[in-house]
Amino acid sequence: MYMIMCKFLVMQLCDLIPLQRYTKALSSKQRASLVQQSRQKPHEKRKIITQAVRSNNYDEDPLLAACGIQIEKEMTRLTGRVLPAPRLIFGNDVGFTPDRGQWKISDKILLDPVKIGVWAVVNFSARVNLNYVSREVINCARRKGIHIDHPQALIMEQSRYVETGPIIRVERMFDQLRKELHDKPHFILCILPERKHNDLYGPWKKKCLQEEGIMSQCMGTGKHNETYFQNLILKINVKLGGINWVLALEDRKAIPLVQKKATLILGLDVSHSSAGHSDTPSIAAVVGSRCWPSISMYRASVRTQSPKMELIDSLCIPNSNGHGDDGIIREMLFEFYKSSKGQKPEQIIIFRDGVSESQFNQVLNIEVDQIIKAYVMMGEGPLPKITVIIAQKNHHTKLFQADTPEKNVPPGTVVDTSIVNGRHHNFYMCAHNGIIGTSRPVHYHVLVDEIGFGVDDLQQLVLSLSYVYQRSNSAISIVAPIAYAHHAAAQLSQFIKFEDYASDASSGEGVVSPVPELPLLNTDVQNSMFFC
Repeated sequence: MYMIMCKFLVMQLCDLIPLQRYTKALSSKQRASLVQQSRQKPHEKRKIITQAVRSNNYDEDPLLAACGIQIEKEMTRLTGRVLPAPRLIFGNDVGFTPDRGQWKISDKILLDPVKIGVWAVVNFSARVNLNYVSREVINCARRKGIHIDHPQALIMEQSRYVETGPIIRVERMFDQLRKELHDKPHFILCILPERKHNDLYGPWKKKCLQEEGIMSQCMGTGKHNETYFQNLILKINVKLGGINWVLALEDRKAIPLVQKKATLILGLDVSHSSAGHSDTPSIAAVVGSRCWPSISMYRASVRTQSPKMELIDSLCIPNSNGHGDDGIIREMLFEFYKSSKGQKPEQIIIFRDGVSESQFNQVLNIEVDQIIKAYVMMGEGPLPKITVIIAQKNHHTKLFQADTPEKNVPPGTVVDTSIVNGRHHNFYMCAHNGIIGTSRPVHYHVLVDEIGFGVDDLQQLVLSLSYVYQRSNSAISIVAPIAYAHHAAAQLSQFIKFEDYASDASSGEGVVSPVPELPLLNTDVQNSMFFC
């Protein structure tokens, strides 16, 4: 016989032990506060790091002394380079070289503007003026060279549906659209009542991209100024098949080793669930370049996989009959062939995000092997040469300017000596202009280079791919294919109510529910840049 004694204490009498790890998801307020607290200017960050090293008194640690380890109290001085920004081409053959990783678009025409005929504006009870929004979109689009008609419908959500669920609200909105429009719209501008974390976003995107095959652009409430509408137009133009700008080297077909031979550029990323949702499936996304020799146009494919699984297992999925496969790479290869006038890729450049050094061999032995198998299954022909580059953002290396510590390092800064390892070619690159906080460079590791890039050519290609990101008039911190893969995974993950899956997966002892598959996109939007 056992006796169990329980003691209960009033919460106010308890003390929380410091430095405990909090594993649950943060609220939006907590996340905003965390981001705000971590945004120190370069000179502030440098001071904090230096003071921490000095106050820890590593020299007095007997264990370190016994091992002969000494910790320097000053930062390592090293030599870096600043690569020149690539020249960009806009409409009317206007060339422009960005200044500090940024460029104005207010006075420029888009390179390949689309034509928008039938379109509509829908408002899910946001407090905005529909006439003002539609007028500003039209004016801004026309200044950018887009031929756009007046919207065929301005639809305000009926008040009786506001308190219903998000799926019902989306269905009722489409009922209203069908009554107002006689033809299928080319595009729908959707105004949501909240800027972020809106429960209407997922059902709306699923309805448009999967069921209806209609491109849409969501916007929220807030400061709707000229800059806001310009950024909106950049996304709309690309989603509908246009191009905002290209590299001058790309326009002249002069990018070393990439435009002499048919080259497929892939961006791979896996997104995992947030803290507190350990049973939620992971999302694997791959984007591939199309319309070679362009390196600015991409297509995405997204699949679900087991929770917390980092390696992508759906790159090559052989059919049960042994003929062909249903994997992601087959889609990429087929679209490349179709959009590149029958060219098969002779070279494949793979940018992989989110893996640690302990997983490098797994990327080569599992993911790259799947890509090769998928190519072999597509038909006869020599295997393409492959270059594999890992991009790491989650590290603790910071770069500071010695002479001007109050400023971030300039865009295009590259460091490939002193602080890099000697096992393979790797380098740090800060491609973007850090305006807020202290810039964090991306650590690129070149695991395989069968194509045979020179050091300068490869680093310039990586920098150039940070300038073809069509959503923003500035260079981004990482190459565009990886950024696009991240956006595609985030958007399509809204298609499934993963909270329901998590509860089903955890119900029953020893019973694990199968990972739900993402629904296929409508054929009208499959090859679009819907993720922009």
